[in-house]
Amino acid sequence: MKEESSERESSTNADSKSDISKGSFWLTRIVFTRSLGFIYFVAFLVALQQNKELLGRDGLLPVPLYLSRLRQHFQVPGIATTTSDAFNAAPTLLWWITEENLDVVLDVIATAGLGLSAVLVLLGAGNALVFATLWVLYHSLVNVGQRWYSFGWESQLLETGFLAIFMCPLLSLRQFPTHSPTPWAVIWGYRWLIFRIMLGAGLIKIRGDQCWRDLTCMNYHYETQPVPNPLSYYLHQTPEAVHKLETLGNHFIELIVPFFLFLPRPFRLACGLLQILFQVTLIVSGNLSFLNWLTILPSIFCLDDRFLAPLF
Repeated sequence: MKEESSERESSTNADSKSDISKGSFWLTRIVFTRSLGFIYFVAFLVALQQNKELLGRDGLLPVPLYLSRLRQHFQVPGIATTTSDAFNAAPTLLWWITEENLDVVLDVIATAGLGLSAVLVLLGAGNALVFATLWVLYHSLVNVGQRWYSFGWESQLLETGFLAIFMCPLLSLRQFPTHSPTPWAVIWGYRWLIFRIMLGAGLIKIRGDQCWRDLTCMNYHYETQPVPNPLSYYLHQTPEAVHKLETLGNHFIELIVPFFLFLPRPFRLACGLLQILFQVTLIVSGNLSFLNWLTILPSIFCLDDRFLAPLF
């Protein structure tokens, strides 16, 4: 029996290596899973550190008060209950939590999210159950987060995390699960996600402010962005010609490069690498929480196993 089991395992490993040599997405899924686990870990760590002060029983915008107003609006009878209309307005597990237990439950949700996301980072593998649980936990926070969870990266993390539910087998936690390659629908789902994010960002700039059209926005971007980094001061001092090139480069990355996704493999690889490099540039020159780190994730699916194999 042991010999048969080892033969099956070696056969599975051989099949996986054979698949990798053909340029599939086994390694891509490992890199993506660890990366998404890291983002979830940061998001739940932030929640653990500040949710009681922001949303707790005595927080700045208490969840009980928010849900109470929704109950009044939808005429929900009783405490710690809901109706379908009220739940659809704010889907969250916290509907069934009493005010006295709220702070504890907020910590439990954040701690559970930290534990599950750590599993993804450590194993480099996940399953649909783990990803679905993470999504439900974070969704429960976002939908009662009010202005504290309305910055855009929260909804982007939920969309990214939702697609991941369909990326892995239902229960297996192996990096190379038998007969479970990364579905093409998920691969193209993530490519479509980065296409929408980048093209949308580019069109908003072009249509929204004259400075993006006359190439002067970068003249004062570094000193007016939400949270400048120490490097931002020095980047601001560069000549105006450099700022114009930066603006042109931004338009190229956001308005032209996304279309590389629909071209042959060398263009898709270039798209993924350029998008990742662009986000790294934004990370070192500014600070938008985990938004830029999160935006790197869908670009990973532009890189196949043939490209990533030297890293393993």
